[in-house]
Amino acid sequence: MDTSDFRNGLSMILDGEIYQIIEFQHVKPGKGGAFVRSKLKNLRTGATTEKTFRAGEKMDQAILERGKMNFLYNQGDEYVFMNMDTYDQVTIPATAIGSAVKYLKDNTEVEVCSHNGRIMSVELPMSMELEVTQTDPGLRGDTASGGSKPATVETGAVITVPLFINVGDRIQVDTRTDTYLQRVK
Repeated sequence: MDTSDFRNGLSMILDGEIYQIIEFQHVKPGKGGAFVRSKLKNLRTGATTEKTFRAGEKMDQAILERGKMNFLYNQGDEYVFMNMDTYDQVTIPATAIGSAVKYLKDNTEVEVCSHNGRIMSVELPMSMELEVTQTDPGLRGDTASGGSKPATVETGAVITVPLFINVGDRIQVDTRTDTYLQRVK
């Protein structure tokens, strides 16, 4: 592939690593050759970097396989997932999952992205419904200030929630930004 094939979400191999294009911009200055300015995400580490390519520069495209799996259990730093079609079990280290481990609970359906049989990333649903297991009680009449407080959910993640949330409430959490969305009845 070359720079004219760039699209957001496309994956490529650079320096032995697999990167995904987050955003790109074709630039044609008045003087000199055209180039493409891009923002890339390393799928192994999650780090983002900016890189400039000459127009027409060639690189290898990475073909990624995506599949749905269910989280079963964890053993220390190893997390076991099962493919629901073939019932094959796969063990993935916590480092490959990244910060998403704090939201994993039994039977959570995730999307696993792999390249040549090697797991690259695990993507959680955009939002999850979780139960609050620990938080300070909200003070009566203190809702006018619109304050917030920390709350621990059933998976161990700590989220900032409004004062009216109590232990035992079920809340919806945005897993990408670690933010409270709403209370679920």
